Amino acid sequence: MNADEIIKYKVTGHVAEIALNRPPVNAMSIALLEQLLDALKRAADDDNVRAVLITSALATRFSAGLDLDMLLGNSGEEVRQLLDRLYIELTDIQYNLGKPSIAVVNGAARGGGMTLAISCDVILAGESATFGYPEIDLAVIPAIHFVHLPRIIGRHRAFELLFSGRSFDAAEAASLGLVSHVAPDEKLIEKAQALAGTFASKSPNTMRMARAAFMRANDLDYRRGVGYAAELFCNVVATDDAQEGLRAFAAKRTPEWPA
Repeated sequence: MNADEIIKYKVTGHVAEIALNRPPVNAMSIALLEQLLDALKRAADDDNVRAVLITSALATRFSAGLDLDMLLGNSGEEVRQLLDRLYIELTDIQYNLGKPSIAVVNGAARGGGMTLAISCDVILAGESATFGYPEIDLAVIPAIHFVHLPRIIGRHRAFELLFSGRSFDAAEAASLGLVSHVAPDEKLIEKAQALAGTFASKSPNTMRMARAAFMRANDLDYRRGVGYAAELFCNVVATDDAQEGLRAFAAKRTPEWPA
């Protein structure tokens, strides 16, 4: 693996490990997303791979979300290209992956980082991991999470998290059913590899057919909702309020909302 790679890929046994490697916070650019999607396709096409881990090469960050440089002052078309990859293409690739995927959240996950984690079949978190949907504080909306989060944790709890913008820890994420297991930070990757090994030990043909059936049973028109979420996000991020919120966040100041 090259130290300059923003996505690191390796296969050990029957498990592919895909690690985000874009310091300082794994902000999601088009380049990062394209490499991530390529890595997932590579794992999907490799018959030797029977389970996939998605994690971070950074010690305290899973992903802070979308690259602000992509959102500030750019055209709706440029933002849409970013969202097409994160929302639509990621959803389709995960849907058709043919083998289990596990998000290994070893630090802060926000915004688009939450989107990546939730696209996986299982989420494991380290004890110091934190989660959140801060978009509302920037006058942006966590549109894709409107589609799936109420189905996972219930409508009322989802509303509180999405519209308060507060962060929450791994223990709360587990109590909500958002995270499958919490492990000590130093044991997290070991636990993830063990679970991936358990999945990989099953019949690959049966796992592929069973997972496809599971995805169909739980789709609930999700992918059509993802397309609407991408359109909604692009419309909102172009507003004066959103641009002011993004500028304020970048400058670490309180936003001054337009009258």
